[in-house]
Amino acid sequence: MEQILIRNLPEDTKTILRRRATANSSSIEAEARAALAAGIATENPTLVDLIPMSTGSEIEFEAGRLGLKARRAEP
Repeated sequence: MEQILIRNLPEDTKTILRRRATANSSSIEAEARAALAAGIATENPTLVDLIPMSTGSEIEFEAGRLGLKARRAEP
């Protein structure tokens, strides 16, 4: 799992996260993780985004399904 540190978080943002954590019986960190995930849920990663993933990540690439064909390099 990756980790990030968020500096200079506005106090009102932290207050809202704290309130959500209390209401959901969870931690501020869990609420921040949920809010971040919900904020980017509509975006799909591209192949370029997936390439630098750590080992253990399985990426299946099916050129035929994508309608891609091999071609020769241009001189």
